[in-house]
Formats: sequence, structure tokens, C-alpha cells
Amino acid sequence: MGERIFLSSPHMSDEGYEMEYVKEAFDTNWIAPLGENVNQFEKELAAKVGSKNAAALTSGTAAIHLALKAAGVGEGDIVFCPTLTFSATANPIIYQNAIPVFIDSDYETWNMCPKALEEAFKKYPNVKAVIVVHLYGLSADMDRIVELCKKHNVVLIEDAAESLGTYYKGKHTGTFGDYGIFSFNGNKIITTSGGGMLVSNNEERIAKARFWATQSRDQARHYQHSELGFNYRMSNVVAGIGRGQLKVLDKRVEKKNYIFEFYKRELSGLDGVEFMPSNEWNEPNYWLSSITLSGKVRPIDIMEALEKENIESRPVWKPMHMQPFFEKYNFVGTDVSEKLFENGVCLPSDTKITESELKKVVKIIKGLWLD
Repeated sequence: MGERIFLSSPHMSDEGYEMEYVKEAFDTNWIAPLGENVNQFEKELAAKVGSKNAAALTSGTAAIHLALKAAGVGEGDIVFCPTLTFSATANPIIYQNAIPVFIDSDYETWNMCPKALEEAFKKYPNVKAVIVVHLYGLSADMDRIVELCKKHNVVLIEDAAESLGTYYKGKHTGTFGDYGIFSFNGNKIITTSGGGMLVSNNEERIAKARFWATQSRDQARHYQHSELGFNYRMSNVVAGIGRGQLKVLDKRVEKKNYIFEFYKRELSGLDGVEFMPSNEWNEPNYWLSSITLSGKVRPIDIMEALEKENIESRPVWKPMHMQPFFEKYNFVGTDVSEKLFENGVCLPSDTKITESELKKVVKIIKGLWLD
């Protein structure tokens, strides 16, 4: 069957940047708990995206959790959250004993629908925070979402786990809200094997997040804890990988764009195929190239045909309000997210994919229209 073609897998730099920083951590014996790589990765990531402060953490999920905590979200508070996302966006709301209200998508962005968000504000005026996601590297309609959050004086958290390197009107996603989060999980556009980053222009809140992430250890000779803490700080070795990966981010975005344009050129003529939306104000990183289908060929047909050839693909995220754990919570919107889930499929978007492998994927997909 040949080597597996992945959806999106880790891709270390050809130049070996990562090993330089990891070796430095070993040579200085600063592999954990913190160290110079952590400090510099925070500064370099913040500078890259245009934020004033950053805290390097164990995951994007941890970053969302601490963003909610920094926003003062607690027991019984309402948090608006997109329904079309991975559960890691919603889970930290439950960690804080808060109540998620799920917001529908729109077809124009595949992200949180501003009209549904406005409706939600009318239904739930006491909302504490809004989490917006930039799905698959496509930015949400941030002008309208920011405007609504400011109008209602609500904290805005951007889940940019999938959109590092994406621009909205010339500005990096993750920097429009009060807090932004990034993920460096193994499938993301750059990876540290696992890890995340919390960014904000609020220096005091980022310092507090670092404190919570280090088990809330008070400044004392003995171990003293006046607040609940978490073991969320990134290790110095992991941060070294991140520093090296950050050097090739632009290359990875370029390759992701190439993959998307290849699929679009080759598959757009097929009956019932539509690609994830493009907007003039959006410069996506195209983390995953995704399509929707409205004809005889269904997503399962493509996924099964590719899997037979050892090629990975995946459905679009199943909406949170349809998930067994979250279905008891309220939802605002229509059926856009459900339709995207029902009709969508994510195609192989690995930055190591070759031209011949792309042609193989396309040939298999096209073959389904000939049956």
C-alpha cells in the first residue's frame, strides 16, 4: 500500500533548528522545569504575532482554561462558544464550572455567526465571556464579533489553535481579543510535540497566568499556596522545539496554501464540490484543506476510498451541541454547523506531502465521479 499519507503530521525543519535549541537545553542541564528556551519562545512568539505578552503552557487547552480564569469566569457564569469546533474549546468552560451556550456558524466563514452571536446576547445578557475559534485556519468575521463584545462589555478569547500564521485584515489572528491562544499539538502547523501559548496585551494577567500555571507557588522560602494552582508550564526542551519550529512557520503556511490551491484547481469542476470559503479580508494558513459535497458522492465515500490506499482524511468537526456530553446545553442558531458536519470532509494537508502524492489523492477522489 505504500507509506501512509497523513492528514497533518509533525514536520521538523530541514535545517535542524529545533535540535540546536534542544541541545542547548541539554548542554546547560536546563531540561526542566523552565529555562532560557521558555523565556525566549514566549518573547519570539509574542513578537511574531504582534502581542505584548505570552505564557508558554502545556497545551492550547490549558491556555483556554487560564484565559477563562483570568477573565474571572466562575461557577454559573455563561460563556458563548462556537458549536463547530473541537471539544478542547469547550471543555475548559466546564473546568471552571461555568455554562456553555453554543453559537452556530455561517457559510461565509465557517466560524461563529455574528447574527447568531447578536441573538445570543439578547437571550443571555449576563454572559461573562465569548470564545471565538478560527476554524481550519480561516479567520472569523472579527470586526463584527469584536464590536458586539465591546458593546456588551464582555471579555473576548480567541482560540487560534488552528490559525497560527493566519491574518485578518493584515493582523494576526489571536490578537484581536483580550486573550489569544495557540496550540503546538503534533498535528498543528508548527509543533512542540505538545504545548500551547496564551497571549495578551495585559501584562498583569499574563503574569498571573504564569503564577497559576506553576502551581500557584507563593514567594516564600517554604512551599506556600494561597490559590488553587495547575501544573501547566511548558518545559525548556519542548520550548526549544518551538523556537526552531517558529523559524519555519512562514514556509509551512506557504506549503499549506499550495496544497489548498492544488486541490481547488483539480477538484473545483466536480459536481457538488465546494471549498472552504475565501474572503478578501482573510489570509488563511489553510491548516486543513476542506470541502463540502452536495451531489451523489458523500464524505464517507471519499474517506473510505482514501483509507483503502492508506491515506488519512477526516470529517469536519461534529458540532458541540450534537455531542453526548454537551447536548444538554443551549444552542443559538439554525442548522449551518450541522450541514457543514454532514457534508464536509478534510483532505490530506500534510506539509510533507509530495506532488505525486497530491496527484494520487486527486486521482482517487476524481475516480468516485466516474463510477
